[in-house]
Amino acid sequence: MADETAAEQPRRLMLVVGVAGSGKSTVGRLLAERLRWTYRDADEFHSAANRAKMALGRPLTDSDRGPWLDAIAQWMDQVVASGRHAVVTCSALKRDYRDKLLTGRDVLLVYLHGSRELLESRLAARSGHFFPADLLDSQLAALQEPEPDEHPLVVDVDQPPDAVVSTVLSLMPGHVAAAPATAGPNLATASREPLSPSPAGTSWRLVRDEQSAVVVELGGALRDYAVNGQPLLDGFSAGSAITGGRGQLLVPWPNRVGGGRYRFAGRSLQLPLNEVDKGNAIHGLLRWTLWRPLGRTDDSVLLGTTLCPQPGYPFLLDVRVEYRLGPDGLTVTVHATNTGTEPAPYGVGQHPYLTVGTDLVDSAVLTVPARYLLPTDDRGLPGGREPVDGTPYDFRSARRIGAQRLDTAFTGLDRASDGLAVVRLAHPSGSHGLEVRLGEGTRYVQIYTGDTLDVRHRRRGVAVEPMSCPPDAFRSGTDLTVLYPGATHVLRWGLRPWGYS
Repeated sequence: MADETAAEQPRRLMLVVGVAGSGKSTVGRLLAERLRWTYRDADEFHSAANRAKMALGRPLTDSDRGPWLDAIAQWMDQVVASGRHAVVTCSALKRDYRDKLLTGRDVLLVYLHGSRELLESRLAARSGHFFPADLLDSQLAALQEPEPDEHPLVVDVDQPPDAVVSTVLSLMPGHVAAAPATAGPNLATASREPLSPSPAGTSWRLVRDEQSAVVVELGGALRDYAVNGQPLLDGFSAGSAITGGRGQLLVPWPNRVGGGRYRFAGRSLQLPLNEVDKGNAIHGLLRWTLWRPLGRTDDSVLLGTTLCPQPGYPFLLDVRVEYRLGPDGLTVTVHATNTGTEPAPYGVGQHPYLTVGTDLVDSAVLTVPARYLLPTDDRGLPGGREPVDGTPYDFRSARRIGAQRLDTAFTGLDRASDGLAVVRLAHPSGSHGLEVRLGEGTRYVQIYTGDTLDVRHRRRGVAVEPMSCPPDAFRSGTDLTVLYPGATHVLRWGLRPWGYS
């Protein structure tokens, strides 16, 4: 992978576009405030004649807009020449208009997308604005939505302005945003051209240079990740259902809760048992929920859902996941915010299966930088922890998996100076492989060789599962997060391929 490039640095200018009623001015001002950049609304550059024409309900022509766009472009150049950064909002309905503002300038394009019904309701509520609501039809007729080669950041506006701003900042290259604000219901699609629906719902393809990834609507799961066309995940096809937890997000607990019964804040709670043969509740409550798209770029997507109070888990959480392709690979960030009124028990993990191109995992070379393992009973529930020293589970030095069966949680992760613990899976030739980078919020990692899967998938990939807590944490309380009202938990992990160029 290449080193960090200038494309990852914040742009000098941000152009926020969309039709009337999309909230450009409000979002633009808030963005400028959060970024501490200069702000201008393109309406300020209209001539008196243009304003009078629109007030009479007469749409502007291209000839009317030419001098207006020239004035905006001139101001943008003055901002850059003065060494400042700026946010400018403009309808910029047509491709030609945007080209006039974008060409030759270092500009991030943000497109605010909204349904006709939402836009109409917002315009109907306006008063004292020179743009009459009945001109919306002319704007929608003229609208040419940004194309992929314009590299737009597309964000749905069916959420509060603060949430729109948080989404923009979270997807903005080179900007580290705070945890996203809670959003209201959002059923619109952030991507104009999602891949075809499948048993896993709608899917979105991310692309950056030689990398590609596919994320699905069902459970917000990671379906595929590839470099130069080489698959690095033992995932699932577009026409297949998800089996074996492949790529799924595990919220609000990873792994198992024995008997599904636990006590929290003086209450005894019973979760549904979905690992019936072992009498466990397994892998959380959001695997079979459709996650809504909140924003996307060519190489990233932000999805979100609400975990509503229910039997066994009477707590309210707003959960978001961002997948982003960068110069070093794929990064995944999961935010969970307690939007309820009482503390909630919380844990999180994810379940990707890795492959380095071997038929079976037996010949793959595994490294796990962990000093302890959690031995389990026949139900997969741990009973403490033990040092890996002198056991078959010591993978601190790279070695082949061989015939060893693993469904094992590890902890005591050794981390580098950057705070990352790195699990490594390599081809037996040593020529290529994949690193799982365990970052913020990852205290445990589960390694699973797939021995209990359907025979077609058995030992075809190695599940390397970042986890915030161990199995059965709801009952033991070990490293369980208590998420207080308004608090947010963050889990970060990523995949870095090597040797695939």
